[in-house]
Amino acid sequence: MKKARITVHPSYKIGEISPRIYGAFLEPIGSMVNGSMFNPKHPEADELGLRKDLTSELREAGLPCVRLPGGNFVSGWDWKDSIGPMSGRKTHLDRAWAQYIPNDVGHDEYLQWAERAGAEAMYTVNLGTGTLKDAADCIEYTNFPAGTYWSDLRREYGRKRPYGVKVWYLGNEMDGPWQIGSYERDPRGYGVLAHETSKMMKWTDPSIETAACVSSSPFLNHYPDWDMQALQECYELVDYISMHHYHCALPGDIPALMAGYQSYEEYIRTEIALCDYLKTKLHAPNTMMLSLDEYSSGMRPQGEWHLGMRGNQNAVNFCSFERFDKYIRHDPDDWSTRRMPPWGYEMARALANSSTRLTMLRHADRVKIGCSTGGIGELCASDREHTWKPMAHYPFTHLIRYGQGISLMPVVDCEKYDVPGYAIDDMNQYTGFENVDYIQSAAALNEAAGEMTVFVINADTEAQHQLTLDARGFEGWRFVEHIHMFSADPDAITSYDAHSAVLPTVNTAAVCEKGTVTAMLEPLSWNVFRFEK
Repeated sequence: MKKARITVHPSYKIGEISPRIYGAFLEPIGSMVNGSMFNPKHPEADELGLRKDLTSELREAGLPCVRLPGGNFVSGWDWKDSIGPMSGRKTHLDRAWAQYIPNDVGHDEYLQWAERAGAEAMYTVNLGTGTLKDAADCIEYTNFPAGTYWSDLRREYGRKRPYGVKVWYLGNEMDGPWQIGSYERDPRGYGVLAHETSKMMKWTDPSIETAACVSSSPFLNHYPDWDMQALQECYELVDYISMHHYHCALPGDIPALMAGYQSYEEYIRTEIALCDYLKTKLHAPNTMMLSLDEYSSGMRPQGEWHLGMRGNQNAVNFCSFERFDKYIRHDPDDWSTRRMPPWGYEMARALANSSTRLTMLRHADRVKIGCSTGGIGELCASDREHTWKPMAHYPFTHLIRYGQGISLMPVVDCEKYDVPGYAIDDMNQYTGFENVDYIQSAAALNEAAGEMTVFVINADTEAQHQLTLDARGFEGWRFVEHIHMFSADPDAITSYDAHSAVLPTVNTAAVCEKGTVTAMLEPLSWNVFRFEK
């Protein structure tokens, strides 16, 4: 029998948890916008063509925020062509994803969709083909009350009150060689542009916060030097750095997938160190916060790769020009042209992305925004006709509900394992993971609600682990319940017709004696231990 021990104490405080770390990312690729979010032919469509079944499910789940409208898409998108009457909107090519953009979902529809979903909209401006003036006009249209050309145009188009968007991203992945208008070869140039754009936007609305791009992947050969050069030009006038990372494992390799938290841990620690160095170097008064606003962990088939590349490759390798031979025009009611998300190992993928959120919780003093790339689909899966709750819905909503207040650092003593090095492609190559924790954890103390919650993942695919949870430091608190969720079939998937295949249940065998809980953790399981004062 494998054993593990976790100790939590009210003195082990990390920092205040921002609800924004439970956000999602939205970009018009695949079917998330054209099909799930927007389909005027759907029986649940509202007057804007937005599906009410999706927005109501997201509101019920408590999605706090969403970063939109992209993504690589935004670096070639002109928001000004997407406002006003449909008859006057312009269709363009989306060169990032080889599709037509008819702009039937435009600037206002994105923001109003977020409102209907109950989520704060966090907006990405185009600094690829867009200009500083375009960004300034955008915030004036969006946030300024009235009395100017752009604010009055918003009012003319039917929106009297400002949208009040608070978080603005200064471009997307501006170091990426795949990016339209990339600053890959000019980090200082991007830093100056971000500085000036942030300044002009804050002159328009002093209440906003801005986020500057750093390296869009720790795999790139210029990481983290690009980050250093860009950020030192704009450090004092931005509030966050925008971080992106995608962890991949080969299909079926669950141990490698669950080891991904180490990649995120190293990425976060490196960026914190870099930011703190610059704060000292620049004698700046502000401490930079982190926004992990694109992330996902999943499985990807092995492609062509060359040993030792690790991102050292020409820009053309990222964007084969052959894919532009045919542009696709998507019909929101026809899903046949879309790339479907990867199926299989749904529980493992849900746990891997939950593991990333636990990592963010353990850095809650600095990580203040997190946007899961598949977050909307994790909370509410959809097809052409229906919506349903996938497996990931439950760990995600447990975190949204119970992961509030102050983050506590759990002390974990557990067995470990190693993962040998592997390669997915030239970009995604891993030297291996050592001393990976089978038991991954984070904790939240919500003093206002009188709640303390410990989240635990058992990443072991084969064995149960007997857990001893030492909460004796919480004198006067009572143990409420142990919620657990696991699947006997690691390859099980949910669908509209089988959405209840795997559900969380209460483990009635868990016992608490004098502040110490003893419970069995099932293989590859999600666990929530709740305490009340």
